Amino acid sequence: MPTYEYEHLDEPCMRGRVFEVKQSMGDPPLAICPTCKGMVKKLISCFSISTPKTDSEIKNLGFTKLVKRDDGVYENVTQRDGESRYMIRGKPDTVPDVKKIIRD
Repeated sequence: MPTYEYEHLDEPCMRGRVFEVKQSMGDPPLAICPTCKGMVKKLISCFSISTPKTDSEIKNLGFTKLVKRDDGVYENVTQRDGESRYMIRGKPDTVPDVKKIIRD
């Protein structure tokens, strides 16, 4: 069930100036506060939709994604040209070169 935000038009009650109410999408908007019976108006709320990024999208954004494969071994699934496919503990030459990725 969606959550909607309402704002008191007069003095806020114990719910605060802005409060949330879970309502069905078919329910009419509230005109009065269920707690103090004061006048309220429905607000337009901000929302966010998050979608997972693919490995290539992560790479294009400039990030490196490492997936643990063994004790001290990580696979670089966003490998760029010249980078090692695996990062191995104790071998600094396998660490991705951030100077190639990050620029001023």
